[in-house]
Amino acid sequence: MATIGANVLTLNDWAKRLDPDGRTSAVTELLSQTNEILTDMPFVEGNLPTGHRLVVRTGLPTVTWRLLNQGVTPSKSTTAQIDEQCGMLEAWSEVDKDLAELNGNTPEFRLSEATAFIEAMNQEMASTLFYGNSGLAPEEITGLAPRFSDPAATNGVNVIDCGGSQSDNTSMWLVVWGEQSCVGIFPKGSKAGIYHEDLGLVTVETTAGIAGARMRAYQDHWQWKCGIALKDWRFVVRAGSIDVSNLVGKSSAADLIDTMIKMTYRPPSLAMGRPVFYMNRTVAQMLDIQRRDDAAAAGLSYQDVDGKRTMSFRGIPIRIVDQITNTEAAV
Repeated sequence: MATIGANVLTLNDWAKRLDPDGRTSAVTELLSQTNEILTDMPFVEGNLPTGHRLVVRTGLPTVTWRLLNQGVTPSKSTTAQIDEQCGMLEAWSEVDKDLAELNGNTPEFRLSEATAFIEAMNQEMASTLFYGNSGLAPEEITGLAPRFSDPAATNGVNVIDCGGSQSDNTSMWLVVWGEQSCVGIFPKGSKAGIYHEDLGLVTVETTAGIAGARMRAYQDHWQWKCGIALKDWRFVVRAGSIDVSNLVGKSSAADLIDTMIKMTYRPPSLAMGRPVFYMNRTVAQMLDIQRRDDAAAAGLSYQDVDGKRTMSFRGIPIRIVDQITNTEAAV
């Protein structure tokens, strides 16, 4: 399998290159610890101030067998331009100066608050990466689920219907990350990952108590400009309509291992990037149980990667993303 880090930078790589003072690097490391998908997702700088313009091939040229002394009509391929937009995820933190200094350890107190903001942005990013829909909420980016929601669509071959028909469904995903398949993007001229601006002590207007009252506070600004660019839909596969109630109850449950085998055959080649499975904690738990119950479930194994016990299927790592919900509609 190709290694993402060899060709396309992850957030950790960008942090090490862009911030010699180390502050953003520390933030990025915290981010990847709480959201495994960012460990895999490569990021590239967009070629537009608001995102990235892709050139996608839409048709191949015509080729012809010919006889001697018989000509061949010239032909050409066709392409289309697609603009992928970035969004701005933003937050402000204001902590009363006297509260922050109460225990005499102001930096540690502020770091504890900063960690909460990082986790909140992390969860929102993970959720939007799957469920965001700029058609319904223009401020958001368009995630994967709206792009892979109809088995009858052009990309429907990569949408596997696991039979659920109610509203307690979930999905498994296979994403082959790579520059020619699917990457994260950030606007041209900006920074990758979360940008943290420590504004120090400022005077702010309070909303509690007397209207218009002032107080001194430590102020922080958080911003994350990001998006996703899907250059080739064939390298993303969704197994949707997994009925959670049936799965947990082992009654007419989806065969997760059979489904994952089918998923690996949808992309043209798994060697075009780095393939990774994504599922929520419920599905990962039941996958492990199905593995135990099925002696023939070869290919599912555990291994230690960077000191962490990681589950994989046929050499493809399996990541848990808690933001993949159990309340999806059927595909």
